[in-house]
Amino acid sequence: MMSESTAVDMPESSSVSKGKAPLIAAPMNKKGGYKKGVAIFDFILRLAAIATALAAAASMGTSDETLPFFTQFFQFQASYDDLPTFQFFVIAMAIVAGYLVLSLPFSIVAIVRPHAAGPRLLLLLLDTVALTLKHCRRCCSCCHSLLGPQWQRERKLACYLPAVW
Repeated sequence: MMSESTAVDMPESSSVSKGKAPLIAAPMNKKGGYKKGVAIFDFILRLAAIATALAAAASMGTSDETLPFFTQFFQFQASYDDLPTFQFFVIAMAIVAGYLVLSLPFSIVAIVRPHAAGPRLLLLLLDTVALTLKHCRRCCSCCHSLLGPQWQRERKLACYLPAVW
């Protein structure tokens, strides 16, 4: 029996073809797509929200009214700092506007890196807190505006009742 031998030719490995696996993943060649468009729209909405929040706080903070009380000779000066509810309105709107200004860099990061999930989650969490504060401000102001006249009617009625009894 003859022994047959098979030879396998293996080329010499060079240091150029031999390499190590990268530790950092290669950047994706995909563009942002719809995520980048959503991030740009989010940035524009933040700019609009800053303008409206500052306008609401400024208009409420600078408003002063002179109201005739019983006659023209007795007048009542009304401003936002007469009632704690309206003070809370101005302070809450200023806090929301300040938060929106501070969140603009995170929104820009979401535009530049549309596939990053961290800044989007942070914005979602902090936007929820700001929305809660804004909603609380709105409820306090509406409640005061709607229940104020009813409370005054009950108070006047209570003032007249002892005279009747």
